[in-house]
Amino acid sequence: MKIKYSLQIAFNGLRGNKRRATLTILGIVIGITAIILMMSIGQGAQNMILSQIQGMGSTTINVEPGREPSGPSAFGEMFTDSLKDREIEALKNKSNAPHIARISPTAFTTVSVTKENETLRSMILGSSDLLTEIFDIETAKGIMFTDDEVRQKATVAVIGSTVAEKLFGNANPIGEKIKLKNKNFRVIGVLAPKGTVSIFNIDEIVLIPSSTMLEYLLGVNYYHAIMVQADDVANVDKTVQDIKATLRDLHDITDPEKDDFHVTTQAGAAESVKVITGILTAFLVAVAAISLVVGGIGIMNIMLVSVAERTREIGLRKSLGATSSDILYQFLTESIILTAIGGIVGIILGAVLSFLAALVLTKAIGSHWAFNFPVLAAILGLGVSAFVGLVFGIYPASQAAKKSPIEALRYE
Repeated sequence: MKIKYSLQIAFNGLRGNKRRATLTILGIVIGITAIILMMSIGQGAQNMILSQIQGMGSTTINVEPGREPSGPSAFGEMFTDSLKDREIEALKNKSNAPHIARISPTAFTTVSVTKENETLRSMILGSSDLLTEIFDIETAKGIMFTDDEVRQKATVAVIGSTVAEKLFGNANPIGEKIKLKNKNFRVIGVLAPKGTVSIFNIDEIVLIPSSTMLEYLLGVNYYHAIMVQADDVANVDKTVQDIKATLRDLHDITDPEKDDFHVTTQAGAAESVKVITGILTAFLVAVAAISLVVGGIGIMNIMLVSVAERTREIGLRKSLGATSSDILYQFLTESIILTAIGGIVGIILGAVLSFLAALVLTKAIGSHWAFNFPVLAAILGLGVSAFVGLVFGIYPASQAAKKSPIEALRYE
């Protein structure tokens, strides 16, 4: 009964000061909204990246030059020349890596793609038809180039749907010529619309044979990566060890710490993504949580002002028999109610903004960004907001409870 009475008195007190109550709630609303939004976006980013990684297949292994980057200073090592044709041949040797089913060297660059008077900048990806299997893409028109064309350094190209539309409009591009870095390439295929896979927007790329890429566009004799497909998921770990052993033997490396290459699997990449996005999300949530502390301080200040303004009310209630604990409960309840309302409004607003953010990001990046409502964050946010109200409401409530009824009634 006492709790019900305290709630009734608290609500009546808040209704009498609606403007002040609204301003008090605002700080909590902003804090909870920011936390919900950050956690939703962080989870959405993690899910999207993981779906792209998993879409490459569980048997896919990537071999990249240089040591695995451990910070910005190591980023340049990714572009060393440790992966060449001899590494490809060594890995194709079944005695070295018996569980490798297929292998494809890869290189990439960005150049202008020209068709008569039309020009656009596009990502050029040099690889083999294995890429279409790993990325699960297919041609909507024409065909993909063959291994023979890779060996012959053929000047053929398969273009993304957006590239085809911008350069050729409604015309059929099959058999037409496009120019890459002053070299003519014959279009033999157009990829079906796919969106973003891994780090590439399939609709905006141009695929050419990897050997052709090195010869005519890059003018180098090394690759940016080697994509390997194991013959079975169960053999992925064994294949990784075989790759490392083969390359270390080829490069005369005895100390693994001195590897001039690094090998990643989809499972390893997924785990790394989870760790990185988890840390980033936690950091952003911690920053957003600061606004909750600021909101709590605001509640304490406003409650102190409220206590001063309602001194006569406190004196009158005490003179009618209210105890110090009754006054304490009243003001403490008001503080908790304010923060709880702020928490609820913040959760609703955070959910709405998270949904809108998902729609905007989906349109902006050209790939589906799933809306994620962090239920745990909502429950935690509501609990934290009530806790903030309790902590920062104790001092103003105790000050109100200490007032003498006689002095309070004399207060002007």
